[in-house]
Amino acid sequence: MEFEKSLEKLNIEFLKDKPLKDFTTFKIGGKARYIVFPKTIDELIETIKLANKSGVYWKVLGNFSNVLVSDRGFDGAIIITTKLDFFKIEENVIEAECGCMISQVARKACENGLKGLEFAVGIPGTVGGAVYMNAGAYDGEIKDVFECAEVLDEKLNILKLGKEDMRFSYRHSRLKEEKMILLRSTFRLQYAKEGDIPPLQKANEFNQRRREKQPLQFPSAGSIFKRPAGYFAGKLIEDAGLKGYRIGNACISEKHAGFIVNLGGASAEDVRKLIFHVQRTVYEKFGVLLEPEIEFIGEFETPFFEPASEYSNIEYNY
Repeated sequence: MEFEKSLEKLNIEFLKDKPLKDFTTFKIGGKARYIVFPKTIDELIETIKLANKSGVYWKVLGNFSNVLVSDRGFDGAIIITTKLDFFKIEENVIEAECGCMISQVARKACENGLKGLEFAVGIPGTVGGAVYMNAGAYDGEIKDVFECAEVLDEKLNILKLGKEDMRFSYRHSRLKEEKMILLRSTFRLQYAKEGDIPPLQKANEFNQRRREKQPLQFPSAGSIFKRPAGYFAGKLIEDAGLKGYRIGNACISEKHAGFIVNLGGASAEDVRKLIFHVQRTVYEKFGVLLEPEIEFIGEFETPFFEPASEYSNIEYNY
């Protein structure tokens, strides 16, 4: 109640005991005790301070596009950043708050004749999420255009980190290692030159390829697994004969085997059981252990597959 009253006193918008499935791109997830919508970075920091003071567990998220939320929900405060959406473009430099949709920032860059973010026009996450996981597609990654960022560390100090500080790698950044929160980021792009494919045309071509190859008509969290070295996750899953395989209403997409889609009313445990089945099947057939790319929020009954462990022989009644 102390947390709740403090939010009300400061006029910080929040909801109580609402299902997170209404916010996730997967359309899956139980209730959160609180869902908070800070409108400024100061409100974001104040919300975290209030949660810490009140003993309320918290987590900061953006557009919920790369997450699976437990059916049990989240017994704490989910802080959603999507109202922190200011960005500006000056010459070839973009400054963007963490809650900006990376697709909107990328499209505006393309419209201004800037290249480097064309790959991101179809990515459904926020700037914060994109930097956090070094999002990428079509041979482009956030690290390619990242210059610096203001982040909040675990002690709520605001730090400025350059590219060399971020320890970017495939679907990874320092933000994951140290539980830092991105507040705003600066990207430096290149001007399109004569003879280049116009950035907006290139972005539109990427989006057309997405529409043709990805199951965008169903709720999903995007690619479920990271690309294993020397392989493609979708190809391994397809070669294992798992296209169309389903548990409950969670299904390996017929269109792209790297996606698990929600056919309607799928539970988080349906998805976790399907992930386990895919991991085990692909490992048994090809000796490759697929690592999930998405984030998992809350508690789950179903483990991940671990070769030569007590979990490897689990059987589910599908």
